Amino acid sequence: MQMHNRWALGIAVLAVLFAVGPAAEGGLYCSKETIAELPGRWRGLLNDLRLLRNTAVRPVNGIPLSPLRDIYETEAARLRELRSAGQLSADQYADLGAYLVRLGEIEPALEVLREGHRQHPDHFAIAANLGTAWQLYGDLNQAAEALRLAVELAPENVRAVEKLHLRLVEARRREPPGTQTPDDLFGINLLDSGFQPGGFDEGRFSKLPKDAVAQVQRLALALPNDPRLLWLIGELANACGDVQVAAEVFELCVSQYGLSHPVLRTRRLAARQAAERRRLDSTDSRAEHEKHQTRFQPRSRRALLVRTFDPSTLPPVDPQGHNPLPWGLLAETDLGPRFPPAFPPRLKELNNLQVTLHGFMQPLTDEADLPVLLLVEYPTACWYCEMPEMTGIVFVELKEGSSVPYTRNQVKVTGRLVLNAADPESFLFTIREAQVVEAD
Repeated sequence: MQMHNRWALGIAVLAVLFAVGPAAEGGLYCSKETIAELPGRWRGLLNDLRLLRNTAVRPVNGIPLSPLRDIYETEAARLRELRSAGQLSADQYADLGAYLVRLGEIEPALEVLREGHRQHPDHFAIAANLGTAWQLYGDLNQAAEALRLAVELAPENVRAVEKLHLRLVEARRREPPGTQTPDDLFGINLLDSGFQPGGFDEGRFSKLPKDAVAQVQRLALALPNDPRLLWLIGELANACGDVQVAAEVFELCVSQYGLSHPVLRTRRLAARQAAERRRLDSTDSRAEHEKHQTRFQPRSRRALLVRTFDPSTLPPVDPQGHNPLPWGLLAETDLGPRFPPAFPPRLKELNNLQVTLHGFMQPLTDEADLPVLLLVEYPTACWYCEMPEMTGIVFVELKEGSSVPYTRNQVKVTGRLVLNAADPESFLFTIREAQVVEAD
C-alpha cells in the first residue's frame, strides 16, 4: 500500500510544489463571482479555468461536470422570470448575461445584454459583458466597440484589465485567420525571445508590467476556453520559474485544444524535460524553486471565490453510522505556506469515523482490478493537465484482499476517514477499509 501511496505523490505532490494558482474576473462580471486579491497561485488558476470551462458542458448521465452549472442555471432562471415581468435592474441585466455566457448560451446572452445596454447605455458591467459575448460569438468588430465603451466607464480598479482585453481584441481583428500564437499584450514577442525552461533572464522579465500576471489571470477567467491565452499563461508561469505548471499548460494547449504551432511543441518538450529533471533531483528542485521565488508572490490560493458548499446543511455527526463527506468540506482545508494543514472543525470531527463520498476513479496503475485508487470530484480528460488541488484528491484503500474494477462512471465510496496532519509526503485524506460501488 505504501508503495502505491508514495508513487502517486511523485505525480500529485510535485505539481503542488511548483504550483501557484487562480484568478478572476476582468471582461466578465457577475455578483456570484467574488474575486480574491490577485495574482493567485498557478495551480488554483488551472483548476478555476477547468471549473469554468465545465460550467458550459451539459450534464453527463445527469451529473454536471462543474458545481457552478447548477448555481448559474438557478440564478439565470430566477432573473429570466424578473425579465419577463419587466423588473430587471441594470446590475441584474449584467448578471443574467454573464450567467448565460458561463453556461455557453452566447446568443441568448447577446440578446439580454443588448437589451440591457439599450436601457442602461452607461452601465459598465453590461458594456464589458457585451464585449465578451460578442467576442465569443465571433464578431470582433462589435466586441471592440463594446469594450471601448467599457474602458471609458470602467472603475479605476479594473480599467487596466479592460484596456488589456480591448488590446487583445483589436490585435486579433488585424490577424490572419487561424493564428495560433499568444497575443503580444506587453510588447515582448515571445516567439522571438529565446525559451529558457524555468524562467526568463532578469532583463527580459523586468520588461513585464508589475501587474502582468494578475491582469492575464483576470482575463483568462473571463475567457477560460481561449487556447492562446492559455499558451500565454504557460509562458508567464515559466517566466516566474514554475516550469512544471508551464509543461502542463503547454500539454493542455496541444492535447486538448489542438494547437500545433512548432514553437509550442518545441517548448512543450523542453518544459516537460526540465520538469522531469526536477522531479528526479529533489535537491535541485528545491534550489530552483527558491531561486525564482522572489519573482512571483501570489496573493491568494484560489482567486475565484464561488462558494458551492454550506456546512449548515449537513446533519449532526453520527459516531456509529455513515456520515456524508461533501467535497466542499474537504476544500475548506487550509494548506497554508507550510505543513501541517488546518482542517475545518467539522472535518476533524469526522476523523476515524465512517464516511460516504461520491466521485470518480483515478487509477494509479494499469491493473484491471484496483486495490487502491485516487478519488476526485469530477472526471479529468488528462490527469497531468487537470489534476485537482491536494484538497480535491482522496486516497482510497480497499479492504485487505479486495479490489474493484476500474469504471468511468461515478462511484460511491464508504469507509473510515483518516486525516493526515503528520506526513507532508502523503495524501491529506485517506479512506481506509473502503467499499466502492457504482453510484445509483
